[in-house]
Amino acid sequence: MTNPSAQTDPQNPEPSPTIRALTHAFALLGKRWNGLVLAALAQGPAGFGEVRERVPGISDRMLADRLHELAVAGLLTRTVHHGPPLRSQYALTPHGNAFLIPLAALAVWAGEHLPPAPRPTPPRDPGRAALRPVSRRGPLSRG
Repeated sequence: MTNPSAQTDPQNPEPSPTIRALTHAFALLGKRWNGLVLAALAQGPAGFGEVRERVPGISDRMLADRLHELAVAGLLTRTVHHGPPLRSQYALTPHGNAFLIPLAALAVWAGEHLPPAPRPTPPRDPGRAALRPVSRRGPLSRG
């Protein structure tokens, strides 16, 4: 069953308003991490470190980029608290809060209709590298 409003008219190459709206939404919200960052802020305002803890696996650089992009789009705000130490706090705007409804519906749909996601592998423990046996040869020795 197709939604007639979502189809393009063969006589008119312009996409329908539905297709244009979805294209615009997925250009922002379809990027990796954006939905998870918004979901993390659904728990309430948070500082950078708190958001990072709520979104496992995201790098600091990627998180900074995504927070900036979502703020520019008007989905979250960044409040800077001066005074040692300088802190930033992020919170959803009314537009960001409005996205939580379709985000929750998407999560339900994914749980019901997508195959189970593979379990993430735990991050490697950098301390384990120190436990590996060390060769008696020096790092520059050959053969």
